[in-house]
Amino acid sequence: MSKIDRVEIQTFAFELENLGLGHGGKAGVGNMIYAKGEKLPASRFAVKIMCDDGAQGEYVSHWVGTASTLGQVQMLAPALLGRDPEQRALIFDDLKREVRAYDHMGHGVLDIALWDLAGKKHGLSVTQMLGGFKQRLPTYASSYHGQEEPGGLDSPEAFADFARHCQQQGFKGFKIHGWHDGDTSRETANLLGVRQSVGEGFPLMIDPACQLRTYMDALYVGRACDEANYFWYEDPYRDGGVSAFAHARLRQQLATPLLVSEHVRGIELKADFLLQGGCDMIHADPEYDMGITGAMKLAHFCEALGLDVQVHACGPAHRAVIAAVRNTHFYEMALMGPGMPNAVPPVYTCGYSDQPEDLGADGCVPVPDGPGLGVSYDWDFIARHRTALTIFE
Repeated sequence: MSKIDRVEIQTFAFELENLGLGHGGKAGVGNMIYAKGEKLPASRFAVKIMCDDGAQGEYVSHWVGTASTLGQVQMLAPALLGRDPEQRALIFDDLKREVRAYDHMGHGVLDIALWDLAGKKHGLSVTQMLGGFKQRLPTYASSYHGQEEPGGLDSPEAFADFARHCQQQGFKGFKIHGWHDGDTSRETANLLGVRQSVGEGFPLMIDPACQLRTYMDALYVGRACDEANYFWYEDPYRDGGVSAFAHARLRQQLATPLLVSEHVRGIELKADFLLQGGCDMIHADPEYDMGITGAMKLAHFCEALGLDVQVHACGPAHRAVIAAVRNTHFYEMALMGPGMPNAVPPVYTCGYSDQPEDLGADGCVPVPDGPGLGVSYDWDFIARHRTALTIFE
């Protein structure tokens, strides 16, 4: 039996070309804008879980790679020492209890690395371990937020042009992330203009990212979604996406399906949110929702109710989950804009990519089929750009 005897957490930094921060300079993915010639510093972290028999699992964080999540990973990592890495279900429950007073965001990367370890140990892909049956995933383009500064997605016309570009490139759908000021007139003009640009029959989604100020603002924009036949309406307004009562009332007024719960933490709370009528579809994310183990629990819960689940964001763990889930629709290539690279870390040596130029001609991305997550990391790059190394043993 393997026993975990070492956990390494490496923080590293890199730069993103033609990206900057919007007015106020606040950090966070929602504030990234097109800024020609600028280089935006970014930071992520990588995890290695090692065993006494040489077995090893790895994962490099994507959108969950924040300072607050890193703190939780460092808090949880010592609890893995001496454990059998294949007892993922038991470890899942123990870590879930350990961070019951926090938001659980640090749990996911450790669980994903344990799945990678098991797959490599047994010579199986995580997709195979999950019973996956999809080899290629229909992919939609998920935009950066609108910006006030000239360039990028700075107007409804820019959004319409970019959505049409993504449609012509072969993406299977397009999702709008609007502006931060909650201007309902601009948001409705934008979503209606994008529909006019791409025509009927092309799936469109909108995610105000909880920036609309009030329930009535959310209702106003939602009625425009109905008019334009949007595929879903996501996290509309400033309740933070967590009020089941309010969203249930909103659902009663709209025809467009609501996709909510990205910011509801914990499988029990997400289940309660759905059962209380707060959404039509659950959002699940292996990084946000306590790993592959947690994301699959959510997918199976939705399937048991005859409902759909949508996997949030991108990454090799996300592809493995989608490959094994029947009741889902798309893979989200998040985020992109005109001249704006996806701000995921450039750490893959195997050809894996979440950049828009690497979308397949069929509008799909492949599911990695090698052992574990099926990807290989550039550990030399991570070491050269390392800003901190924490070891537990």
